[in-house]
Amino acid sequence: MSTPLKSPAVGAPTAARDDEVSAVVREVIEDVRAHGDEAVRRYSEKFDRWSPDSFRLGPEQIEELVASVPPEVVDDLRTVQANVRDFARRQRDTLQDLEVETQPGVFLGQKHLPIAAAGAYVPGGRYPLTASAHMTVVTAKVAGVERVTACTPPLRGRIPAATVAALHLAGADEILLLGGVQAVAAMAVGTGSIRRVDLIAGPGNAYVAEAKRQLFGEVGIDLFAGPTEILVVADDAADPFVVAVDLLSQAEHGPDSPAVLITTSAELARAVLAHVDELLPGMPTNDMAGPAWRDHGEVHVVEDLDAAYALADSYASEHVQILTRNPRQALDRMRHYGALFLGEGTCVSYGDKVIGTNHVLPTRGAARYTGGLWVGKYLRTVTYQEVTDPAASARLGELCGRAARVELFEGHARSGDVRAAKYGGAHLPWAPATVG
Repeated sequence: MSTPLKSPAVGAPTAARDDEVSAVVREVIEDVRAHGDEAVRRYSEKFDRWSPDSFRLGPEQIEELVASVPPEVVDDLRTVQANVRDFARRQRDTLQDLEVETQPGVFLGQKHLPIAAAGAYVPGGRYPLTASAHMTVVTAKVAGVERVTACTPPLRGRIPAATVAALHLAGADEILLLGGVQAVAAMAVGTGSIRRVDLIAGPGNAYVAEAKRQLFGEVGIDLFAGPTEILVVADDAADPFVVAVDLLSQAEHGPDSPAVLITTSAELARAVLAHVDELLPGMPTNDMAGPAWRDHGEVHVVEDLDAAYALADSYASEHVQILTRNPRQALDRMRHYGALFLGEGTCVSYGDKVIGTNHVLPTRGAARYTGGLWVGKYLRTVTYQEVTDPAASARLGELCGRAARVELFEGHARSGDVRAAKYGGAHLPWAPATVG
């Protein structure tokens, strides 16, 4: 049982709203599919008031933009990307090619092959989200993706120099100043000037997320994502001020971002609510964090940590922060989350911006069946097989014939029969008399 001290003021997005987004996205995708660059330019002008001679930035333009970024910012970008690159490389090292001889003369193997071309969508709009450049482009390059096309929208009608610098330093092969559904559609279907890719990764607003959903199958995607989420599990040892700050740190992502506290201490819950009320009015991003907390904030008091972990698992939240006496206990007790952040020294913002793990994570309960973006998402695990022993091929041929005929697949059976006859002397009653 849990006692809610704060419940969300509104529920999930209405079906009518979802239908509206879906219809707009479908129209844009089909227009881009039919009219290519002309449609892309039209929508960019309509939604972003951005219609340059070319959406693609040239080498000299990129160099000028990188040079315009303060040196300290460039140094920080390099440091953060080094963190992301190091962890991605260590992840890649866990994925080993394999070849085994399962029986004499029968070899089975697997290889991890990178996709040929990836699209990296880096949102902009209100804020330059340089961190998404690290997560999408650096990770793809570590996987071995040959061509990474990056799209990011203009920032209030201007080129976001810091984001461009981040994309360039991360290793993007093409950088396009293009955002929204039109960017996702162009990368997915290809236009006269924009080459199609095999997989699109990166966060975005509801329209971008819906575009990826509608195009999935025609192009690969990283995952289905919605508004950023944070869930904090805390006991009576937690600092209520830290809890309040951390909840609001994620609420500022947008007015639809859920921020949830589950605690064993009613006293802590009341203190957190008081701190949030004090902090919100002076927050520079209150226009986002305020509605998010009002409409999607929750505080639950539960009996003990067993109940806290169980309730937290039911949310399958994107970010789960553990502020308890023994935070590592959650590694054994929880199973549904996008990423865990253990202890007061580890905030969700570290994962978002600097620590090295990937911040593209599942939301809206998707953590029940998928993890987040990682180097393996850009790899295809393929298999191969080889039978070099004639006797082994004959045995497999006989087995294949019997197994296929159970399923009434006579053609499959005959492929096995041929090997059984050629390598083991079996009779082929169905073969023409002219066949030796």
